[in-house]
Amino acid sequence: MKIHDFSQGQSILNTFMSEIRDNGIQKDRLKFRRNIERIGEILGYEMSKNFTYKNKVVKTPLGEKTMNLPNEEVVLCSILRAGVPLHNGLLNYFDSAENAFISAYRQHKNDPESFEIVVEYLACPSLEGKTLVLADPMLATGQSMVATFEALKPFGTPKNIHIVAVIGAQDGVDYINKHLPENANLWIAGIDASLNKKGYIIPGLGDAGDLAFGEKLQQ
Repeated sequence: MKIHDFSQGQSILNTFMSEIRDNGIQKDRLKFRRNIERIGEILGYEMSKNFTYKNKVVKTPLGEKTMNLPNEEVVLCSILRAGVPLHNGLLNYFDSAENAFISAYRQHKNDPESFEIVVEYLACPSLEGKTLVLADPMLATGQSMVATFEALKPFGTPKNIHIVAVIGAQDGVDYINKHLPENANLWIAGIDASLNKKGYIIPGLGDAGDLAFGEKLQQ
């Protein structure tokens, strides 16, 4: 898997990343969602440089112009619910993309530090020969991303696979690197060093779903 880590560069991306991490600023849910969306836009723009392109003649009011346009059938797949703002950011740039949604969540039983990934709801078009973009803001253990990829296999074999994440732990990056196809690409705005005993990214930013949409009741 090829890893594109944008935390090493200098750009306006760093401003949005600092605000979603900041314990004071992130409490503004609207700003938090919008920043995640903007990060998705930036990562989507960078990802588009990896697409294949073809020439198309465009007619203007005064003549014609040959333009080099993306030649990809894109399917955006987000993991609910935290992935929705990131999905919106990607969709702002790939507005003709098809869309898929999946619920993959941690189910804790008796041990709060132990969990399994449960996949329930899934809506997806055919992936055969298309470019699959899997979006989830937090890449912690990597298990949810791998479970999602496995759940999508009955829908066909994509031509290209791209993973888009906002913040990941090195353990999660290593995990998906081991379990996803070698030709996959990871586009990520930041990689943190570690996970705590509950599998949360340190320093991370907290629970992205709760910050975006409010706290949820645990079942």
